[in-house]
Amino acid sequence: MTLQKDFSVSAVVAGFITVLVGFTSAGVIVFQAAQALGASPEEVASWIWALGLGIGLTSICLSWRYRQPVITAWSTPGAAMLITAAAGVSMPEAIGAFLICAGLIILCGFTGWFERAMNLIPLPLASGMLAGVLLRFGLNVFTAMQTQFMMTIAMFLLYLTMRRRVPRYAVLSALLLGILIAGVQGLLQLDEFQFQLARPIFTAPQFSLAGVVGIALPLFAVTMASQNVPGVAVIRAFGYNTPISPVIGWTGIATLVLAPFGGFALNLAAITAAISMGREAHEDPDRRYVAAIAAGVFYLVVGLLGATVASVFAALPEELIVAIAGLSLLGTIGNGLAAALVSERDREAALITFLVTASGVSLLGIGSAFWGLISGALATIILKPFDAEFDAEEES
Repeated sequence: MTLQKDFSVSAVVAGFITVLVGFTSAGVIVFQAAQALGASPEEVASWIWALGLGIGLTSICLSWRYRQPVITAWSTPGAAMLITAAAGVSMPEAIGAFLICAGLIILCGFTGWFERAMNLIPLPLASGMLAGVLLRFGLNVFTAMQTQFMMTIAMFLLYLTMRRRVPRYAVLSALLLGILIAGVQGLLQLDEFQFQLARPIFTAPQFSLAGVVGIALPLFAVTMASQNVPGVAVIRAFGYNTPISPVIGWTGIATLVLAPFGGFALNLAAITAAISMGREAHEDPDRRYVAAIAAGVFYLVVGLLGATVASVFAALPEELIVAIAGLSLLGTIGNGLAAALVSERDREAALITFLVTASGVSLLGIGSAFWGLISGALATIILKPFDAEFDAEEES
């Protein structure tokens, strides 16, 4: 099996949309996190360089190694946490905290502790969580019609038509049509385009109690709970048996190397990973790793070009971005719901997982995906006596 043999245009498009959605939906949070620590514009560009390089290399190498789509990402809830936790902490102290967080990720990864915990999660609960995480993206296709009806409805109708005739290129066709309509309507802000390469800036770390307690430990907790837990659930929901322990461990190593340049925390992707793992990437699941490798290449470009790529993404109207993301994930949402509800025994617990996750509730700084799994697991435990009655009824 070779990359050339498995290559497909649809996989490259899926990889591009993965990066488009990932960067445009959370890139501004990274900018704000860096600025909260007093970063200069050059240091902000260095953060993007480090994160793009780390995500790109880990996605490419791990996907090539296992011949399965492995998409990594920066810790979005971690960046959001930094915005509020940065008060009173200097940039060198924050870098030291990033290194400690990286060490903890490496420890939990290569020891297998994290994977053993994840293997306890039933597939219906994982599928329900996946559908809940992605629900708002599917809804955004239709909410975008409120502000840009003609562009969004045209993309939606073309997507449906192509899904019937040439499914592999349905998303690509919708994306190109959206860009064309946006250009005709004058919605592309190309005048703000600037070509600028990022330059890595090394910051020597300092270690302090404030950095460990205020940044390192919370960053580790939210990264593992809000990012890696749903990331693993997405991989399992698509039927891949990717070895989780080394994957988590290598994201920790990448974080350790790139932390002094602003790579605060790398982890498994969830929402964006679903784009490259879905049928839109390729009908054959064994060839979807090409989409992850393509995403890695695009992330490398994001890192090297820094502000240039940011300006390109900023040129696209928000409605186009949310619409193409939602269309890319429609099939995945449907498959997740089907897998979550197929078993009558686990249906109620999976439904609770889906609803809690879709609610967007956040407690103790941890996102709804984690609490959805906790709620589903609790429901499974409480309903277990009823499962015995259900089995008895089936036998009779």
